[in-house]
Amino acid sequence: MTSRILSRRSVLQGALAAVSFIPASRSWATTPEPGSIPLPPLDGQLLVDAASRTAAAEDFGHIQHRAPWAVLVPGSVDDIVAMVRFARKQGLRIAAARGLGESHSTYGQSQVEAGIVINMSALSTIHEVGESSAWVDAGVRWHQLLAATLPSGRSPPTLTDYIELSIGGTLSVGGIGGQAFRWGLQVDNVLEMDVVTGEGELVRCSPSRERPLFDAVRSGLGQFGIIVRARVRLVEVPPRARTYTALYNDLHRFLEDQRRLIEDGRFDYVEGFAVPAAGGRAYQLEVVKYYAPGAEPDDAKLLAGLGFQPGTLQVTDGSYFDFANRLAPLVALLKQLGVWEFPHPWMDMFVPARSAEAFIEEVLSQTTEAEMGQGPIIIYPFRSAALTTPFLRTPADRHVFLFSLLRTAIPPTPENVEALVQKNRAIYERLTAIGGRLYPVDAVPLSPADWRRHFHPFWGRFEHAKRRFDPDHVLTPGQGIF
Repeated sequence: MTSRILSRRSVLQGALAAVSFIPASRSWATTPEPGSIPLPPLDGQLLVDAASRTAAAEDFGHIQHRAPWAVLVPGSVDDIVAMVRFARKQGLRIAAARGLGESHSTYGQSQVEAGIVINMSALSTIHEVGESSAWVDAGVRWHQLLAATLPSGRSPPTLTDYIELSIGGTLSVGGIGGQAFRWGLQVDNVLEMDVVTGEGELVRCSPSRERPLFDAVRSGLGQFGIIVRARVRLVEVPPRARTYTALYNDLHRFLEDQRRLIEDGRFDYVEGFAVPAAGGRAYQLEVVKYYAPGAEPDDAKLLAGLGFQPGTLQVTDGSYFDFANRLAPLVALLKQLGVWEFPHPWMDMFVPARSAEAFIEEVLSQTTEAEMGQGPIIIYPFRSAALTTPFLRTPADRHVFLFSLLRTAIPPTPENVEALVQKNRAIYERLTAIGGRLYPVDAVPLSPADWRRHFHPFWGRFEHAKRRFDPDHVLTPGQGIF
């Protein structure tokens, strides 16, 4: 195995050593040196300079660092097809697609050692916005799409809390938000996609066309194809948002009220948090009602029957866009302070409702404020019936809670990071014992056996899709699944 890896690296190294980039032209780039191989013609650039490679060895986690040989900045979808075919022809397991590398890659998932990282942010055109859908490049960020759709009173049904993420990135994983109880995740609201498979074929897929690929790529973690364009569902939304926050001192009542709210549907958005309070923790409900001017929500009716602590309710009004983009000022501050660049050993979990209270209490009792590094602890439910994506694995329960420990490692030392990663692994063992699942963007070391357990009972289907769409294992080795 070692000799095979060395030979693959030497072939690629010989091909790239003589160039700093392949210019934006349709000419073959060749090198006269012995052992060199011709690279495909490109509309964009293939960067092999140290700065580009070093940048691609990072992600939001800042824990794993795997430097590629090159970074493809595609000028077209054809460039991606060409590079995947090149990788396959040379027998190289080298291609990985990367959007922004933020939030949905915390443990090297978007990295590839001695390979080619594809910078999908270079493809960022919004091709069409209609009444019920938008056709967009995979590198478009959700906030860009939202800015384009809101003038006509429309929005994607589910938005992640942080909307600077790329559309292709979240569709490869899931895309969770406070509207998921009604609409499902973002992967449940994509209507069709253009995908470059691991065989280097550009294929359009949908529920009625190439369905096996459509089902494999959604939440497929980049294992079967690279999403290059997507048609995203749009729904009508009012222009205003009223946000209600209130505190609970009783976890049981907090969870029960959340479940009640996603069932009766009185709010459009339901989330919640564990927050520091008087030496311990309280639980903050965050719910939102969208509305049109002149049709303000009935606060008393919306809040009737909820068991939050009197005197803790806060109500604010703003635009729908400002609510959706509410994290932008905080992220800007964290970047200004340099904290955004600290390691983020995150852990996002899907917990079955039947075990949620005991499991959350157990984990929180073992989690100090110091080890969170002021990162949030998120707790909110959604309905399993709203989920339609086969490879998005969640517990077998009517209600599933997202329980997220979004840690920032302070101090950002290797020793502290390693300790937090090991705590994540211990929590993961307990999670799987109660039938929970990871949202697989996290800083949790996983073996191939863990991945088989994660995808059970669909592991055979997952393996079959890999053989069918990426038989040479060209795509996305950073997950460590195979």
